Amino acid sequence: MIVVDLGAAPGSWSKYAKNKIGKNGVVIAYDIKKINPIKGIKYFKENILKNDFIDKITNYIGYNKVDIIMSDLSPNISGISSIDIPKSINLFKSVIKICKNILKFKGICIIKIFQGNNFKYYIKYISLIFKKIKIFKPVSSRIKSKEIYIIAFHFLKFLK
Repeated sequence: MIVVDLGAAPGSWSKYAKNKIGKNGVVIAYDIKKINPIKGIKYFKENILKNDFIDKITNYIGYNKVDIIMSDLSPNISGISSIDIPKSINLFKSVIKICKNILKFKGICIIKIFQGNNFKYYIKYISLIFKKIKIFKPVSSRIKSKEIYIIAFHFLKFLK
């Protein structure tokens, strides 16, 4: 199994994934922040918004497709919803583009997004490219926080 962790710092999700998939699985972690080395996890200091990001990841994984993409990406928070939500949506769109390029048919994506006016549109959109989705708000997330996770199962196809 191959798992890609986007927005991996400080590495907690990567460690959890590595423990779940075991010695034979591969976890590849990406973040713009430096992560201290974690045994069994390949880390790259990269910005997923750069034009060459997909080329870099496909060069690393070759012809393989990944089983799971985990995205805990978050923009630098200003505290102003009208600024933070569009930045979160931009990250969401980038993760979906990455899914198109590297996620296996029937793969899974876990993705953070901030709720805003167009939230229902993005839920509808992701439900067109994944067979099943679940919405999850962690207990650790503050009640007023717009942060929410979409767990999308069974990647089908990519729509433009």
